[in-house]
Amino acid sequence: MMEGVINLLPELWQAVKETGIMLGIGLTLSGLLGAALGTTLFLWRDERLLNRPTLYAIVGGLINVVRSFPFVILMIASAPLARTLAGTTIGPIAASVPLAIAGTAYFARLVELSLSDVPGGVIEAALAFGASTTDIVFKVLLREARSGLVLGFTSLSVSYLSYSAAAGIIGGGGVGDLAIRYGYYRFQTDVMFVTVLGLVLFVQAVQTLGNFISRRIDMR
Repeated sequence: MMEGVINLLPELWQAVKETGIMLGIGLTLSGLLGAALGTTLFLWRDERLLNRPTLYAIVGGLINVVRSFPFVILMIASAPLARTLAGTTIGPIAASVPLAIAGTAYFARLVELSLSDVPGGVIEAALAFGASTTDIVFKVLLREARSGLVLGFTSLSVSYLSYSAAAGIIGGGGVGDLAIRYGYYRFQTDVMFVTVLGLVLFVQAVQTLGNFISRRIDMR
């Protein structure tokens, strides 16, 4: 039964590397850009801090538009941008462009939600002591919300696996694409079983690690 898997070991290893490239580039960009955008949205919304309701409504609306796009359509729509940035519209690096766009919008909302859980009294106390907005962000908000931020990034990482599987439609490659091409189109159930099992184990490992780190750094 496993003969098909053994014969595909070189392709399976290549698919793992392609998934790793997509996750590495996409998660890095999404984490950095999403954290910055989500923090900015919180500051614009909070009346005690920057309080920019118009900017919040505009940028928040754009984020909602991106999040409402089915990922397959987002991949197709972002193809010109991928060609500009990566020089091609196929391959894991090109697929990282729509992954980063979708992930940034998704993580920005998670960051904003995590920062909203910080007790208002903590912010007011920092303001009373004369803390600047920068100090409040880095020494109060991100510090107090770090447990929730870790869980949010964990959720983003898990979601990326399903996104990366869809990336095979535009030639992004990866484990999900291998499962579709051999497990679905060619009816090789052993390949489908191994790839799905690998994805399940990866998700379990990421979620377990994220939960562990979140509990260790939880200040409550």
